[in-house]
Amino acid sequence: MAGAERGGGRPAEQEPVVSLVDVLEEDEELENEACAVLGGSDSEKCSYSQGSVKRQALYACSTCTPEGEEPAGICLACSYECHGSHKLFELYTKRNFRCDCGNSKFKNLECKLLPEKGKLNSGNKYNDNFFGLYCICKRPYPDPEDEIPDEMIQCVVCEDWFHGRHLGAIPPESGDFQEMVCQACMKRCSFLWAYAAQLAVPTVTKMVAAEDDGILNVDGTEDQKVIKTENEANHHESISKENILEKGKDIKEESKAEQVDEPSTSSGSESDLQTVSMNEHQNTECHSGCKLQDLRTKKYVKQDTATYWPHNWRNKLCTCSDCMKMYADLEVLFLTDEYDTVLAYENKGKSDQGTDRRDPLMDTLNSMNRVQQVELICEYNDLKTELKDYLRRFADEGTVVKREDIQQFFEEFQSRKRRRLDGMQYYCS
Repeated sequence: MAGAERGGGRPAEQEPVVSLVDVLEEDEELENEACAVLGGSDSEKCSYSQGSVKRQALYACSTCTPEGEEPAGICLACSYECHGSHKLFELYTKRNFRCDCGNSKFKNLECKLLPEKGKLNSGNKYNDNFFGLYCICKRPYPDPEDEIPDEMIQCVVCEDWFHGRHLGAIPPESGDFQEMVCQACMKRCSFLWAYAAQLAVPTVTKMVAAEDDGILNVDGTEDQKVIKTENEANHHESISKENILEKGKDIKEESKAEQVDEPSTSSGSESDLQTVSMNEHQNTECHSGCKLQDLRTKKYVKQDTATYWPHNWRNKLCTCSDCMKMYADLEVLFLTDEYDTVLAYENKGKSDQGTDRRDPLMDTLNSMNRVQQVELICEYNDLKTELKDYLRRFADEGTVVKREDIQQFFEEFQSRKRRRLDGMQYYCS
């Protein structure tokens, strides 16, 4: 935190030093991130003519559509051309969205790139992100009032962003997961719990038994990763990691009497933790070859938490006719599309940018004849060698390279170059 070092006032010579290599590496990392997010989107042409784009970088304009107005989203090109001086919320990417810029939601603005647009895009979906609010806490990001360092993770289903501490289950410490499904989406798409037992990345969740009915609730604090029984919760006694499995077994035994059928997709009440047995699905109409039906023959646990999923987990979802119909009814058919993932979008953006990115040196060389090419390459090698030797002195002495040092190097380099040219003799054959 910024205020942590204010105590004694650190001497200037002890200030942390950032090397030129660090700066270049950070610049390259930021450039790669920009390529990943923006590379799959066109920065010059409005995406409206493409219809509902499978996935694209989107923005919301707080200047044109402030909170209280209807939410609207604009494409990358319109953010530059039509809203360049406006206050924008960066929405990262959204799926199946058509640019709203200049339509009826924008009372005093006409799209400069495509003025003739329909009044509304009925297929678009909006949430609080379009007003700069995120997570179940409905707070902005970055949040000036939030002093707790916490990463934001996007739900692959609803595409809202959540604080890690508000997901019910602490994100895996290793970060070894590709996608996350939030609590609300797990409740709505409850079939995913059958897959979670086999595919989801394990998490250690702190659970505390409620005093009234013994139902387990997830505690969002991250200090301790232990499980407490009702009696221990009342007496604030923690359980060691060695006892977690044993206590979990006892909890499951107690919850057997509370086994229930597969919950509907409605928002009706249900226990936060449910053990589902094979008998609950004996009347399912899925075909015998259905992967989901096979998973439902085993016991699995449903909790009021988010889940974390590894790379390519979607490939293991059943695609039988009954399951595909279920996905369509729940409006999650995109889960079966491997190109829907943000990772696929980012990889495409990096690939496209890598193909389009041109090397200025190579462009210059291609415009020259062979003699000029050789001369330029020699000059480039001389510059590289001399600069490397010059900077090595600073590294050996452990001193910081300042702006005036770099200016001095180039002045001396140009002076040496002029002396070499003045001393050259030209002969005609």
